[in-house]
Amino acid sequence: MYDSSYASVYDTVMLHRGKDYGAEAALIAGLVRERSPAADSLLDTACGTGLHLRAFSGHFDRVAGLDGSDEMLELARTRVPGLRTWRSDLREVALDARFDVITCMFAIPHLESEDELVSVVQGLVHHLNPGGVLVIEPWVGPEGFTPGHVSRDLVEDGGRTVVRLSHSTRVTGRRDRMRMVVHYAVADPEEGLSHATDGWEMSLFTPEQYAAAFEKAGCTAEHLRIEPFAHGLWVAVRADG
Repeated sequence: MYDSSYASVYDTVMLHRGKDYGAEAALIAGLVRERSPAADSLLDTACGTGLHLRAFSGHFDRVAGLDGSDEMLELARTRVPGLRTWRSDLREVALDARFDVITCMFAIPHLESEDELVSVVQGLVHHLNPGGVLVIEPWVGPEGFTPGHVSRDLVEDGGRTVVRLSHSTRVTGRRDRMRMVVHYAVADPEEGLSHATDGWEMSLFTPEQYAAAFEKAGCTAEHLRIEPFAHGLWVAVRADG
């Protein structure tokens, strides 16, 4: 589904989900400044189409984005003029730059194992300046997951109608893994009707696993239960040079 049409459809749905990207960015900027008052550069990993980045650009002098999709990054650059971007999987981040802040909003569950969680956190921390701040938005853990959960969106935008349906189940024999199947249907006045279905597995990491990953990366970390983030935020500070 990661083609140009999917990126546009994904963007339309995310824009109309009622999420206040400006408020979330302001809250995160405040948490960062409590820990690093002079922070002025930010990298948003798994940035998608740049909805958070546009808001972050009002709080930090230099913002950049990283994502695994060229089409997502193209939309992000349109949304944030002059945006520096890199195409990379979270597992393979190797940039020629460091930042005062790195964010990862709701992408960590796509990792396959605790070992990958540890490796990715270490890789992101490596790209922080000394005293830099890493902010990760987690997801539900094994105890909070609801097998059979159905999510639905109906969006009308500029004459185009998008329906998104998802269904989630636990992977057989795995308490810590779930599978989500997502179906999109699009009705466009000029392009007509189209649809696509995709599915992927996600990890249900525990707070203890997050905490251990930050500790192994040499960070001081806190799990903050804070609205509007349903599962809070992990905020970690790189201690060494």
